[in-house]
Amino acid sequence: QVQLVESGGGLVQAGGSLRLSCAASGSIFSINNMAWYRQAPGKQRELVADITSDGRTNYADSVKGRFTISRDNAKNTVYLQMNSLKLEDTAVYYCNVLTRDAFGGTRNYWGQGTQVTVSS
Repeated sequence: QVQLVESGGGLVQAGGSLRLSCAASGSIFSINNMAWYRQAPGKQRELVADITSDGRTNYADSVKGRFTISRDNAKNTVYLQMNSLKLEDTAVYYCNVLTRDAFGGTRNYWGQGTQVTVSS
């Protein structure tokens, strides 16, 4: 099937930056939407940003102006550049991809999650 491998999480001070990566591999016919979600303890998983196959982006209001989502279609990889990090950005971040197979079916795949911790 398809596997997503995330990297780039870690511990940073407020105001700092991190760059997350998510690489898709396996049986891939095409990838439509790619997205980043996050989930803090005791909270619902929320959409942070997503990007379409032709580069159109969407961001949660809480991260607009601070985060940038991008993708490299040749590498089947999506990135999340996180700047001016705040304490409330602390969460486990998950990437998600929507794939289409050779028969026209679609499936969602999730990365394993990577911890981002912002300290004061």
